[in-house]
Amino acid sequence: MDIRVDTSNIEIKTDRLILRAFRESDLGDFFEYASVPGVGEMAGWPHHESIEASKQILRTFIEENEVFAIYHKEEGKVIGSLGLHKSWANDDETYGHLKVKEIGYVLSKSFWGLGLMPEAVGAVIGYGFTELGLDAFTCGHFAENSQSRRVIEKCGFGFVKASEFYSSQLQHSFEDRKYILIRNF
Repeated sequence: MDIRVDTSNIEIKTDRLILRAFRESDLGDFFEYASVPGVGEMAGWPHHESIEASKQILRTFIEENEVFAIYHKEEGKVIGSLGLHKSWANDDETYGHLKVKEIGYVLSKSFWGLGLMPEAVGAVIGYGFTELGLDAFTCGHFAENSQSRRVIEKCGFGFVKASEFYSSQLQHSFEDRKYILIRNF
């Protein structure tokens, strides 16, 4: 079952990161990583062609309060995002009774391969299980996105199924993989 998680008043700290609500002052940082070709496309959306496009999406993040900004302490800037969304598992009779959220994430290409996303995802999982009372998290990746697959596996998710995802923004279908992590009761 889907539950509402409002990220606007949540702050999660790790050794290198702070996960917090987006702010209007994050616009420059957001555009910096979201405008790089290949970053958004790995998540099903086109890279931002203008700062105005980033501004509109940032407004949505702020209004909907379901996406964390990933703030890098040492760099002093936002380097990615991590959202808590309605999960595919909500409509699956095997998992429909669970309180579950889908994790979706994007990280600046400059910070790939440093273990930052497993750090962020792991912190959100811990917070979700202990503070929000969630029963499970789901996550997914496009079949060709081996970086996301490694993050998902490092964080302990188990593979459930392959499916197809149609990105209306990219007007393209992707083969994707779906995973779940169920809290130990």
